Amino acid sequence: MRRAAAAFVALASLALAAASKPVLVPDVSARNIEIRYSFTGAQLLLFGAILYPGGRAPSDSADVVVVVKGPVEPIIIREKQRIALIWMNADSSRFRSAPSFYAVASSRPIADLVDERTAAVYELGVQNLQLSPGTGALPEKARRFEAGLLDLRRRQGLYSENPRGVEISEGVLYRASIAIPSQVPVGTYTAETFLIDNGRVLAAATRDIEIGKSGFERFVALAARRHALLYGLVSMLLSLGLGWAAAAAFRRRF
Repeated sequence: MRRAAAAFVALASLALAAASKPVLVPDVSARNIEIRYSFTGAQLLLFGAILYPGGRAPSDSADVVVVVKGPVEPIIIREKQRIALIWMNADSSRFRSAPSFYAVASSRPIADLVDERTAAVYELGVQNLQLSPGTGALPEKARRFEAGLLDLRRRQGLYSENPRGVEISEGVLYRASIAIPSQVPVGTYTAETFLIDNGRVLAAATRDIEIGKSGFERFVALAARRHALLYGLVSMLLSLGLGWAAAAAFRRRF
């Protein structure tokens, strides 16, 4: 991979000789990820090159941050409380848009690279995600539910951070590995790469990744979306049939 990246840098640098700012040339190991019944997750490799004006990297090389985001979606978070020895939903809060998946890797901790304002603008880090809470929520309640959402998705493996997850070679080649868990939703994901130096974002580039179901899982998903009524009836009949078969087997055994 290093030889291929070096050759690519040599070709691209000819067209960028007159550029005044560095340029990122990113790529990913897989533009399409298929989810089958046996899918247990995947490792997504993000790599690329930093093309500097004149074709030579400075002695003090910049840092790189890569971010992989899933499709945004509305979500309702419910808070449970123990009432009369029973855990019940006591309160809830709605977020209009939250990434279904978010993973960030950087060559150094983000707090060492940019200030809080820059991190918030580019959504660098889980704590800097713009989750858009629903209207009418008090600030204290919104913060509490936001912390709950982040904690929940961290425990599910859907939100993650790796402050030492990007390797930079010779100041121009970089690579990072992002774990894609088995329960990720389907859709179009974005892989964003940021070049940062002295607290400023010098360059940014984006690649799209498609995650979709294939085989029997794709057939079931399409059937549920295109023929919702028929899918519901078939699911109900299947559940009744399996229940009847289990009851018959139990009676024969005992």
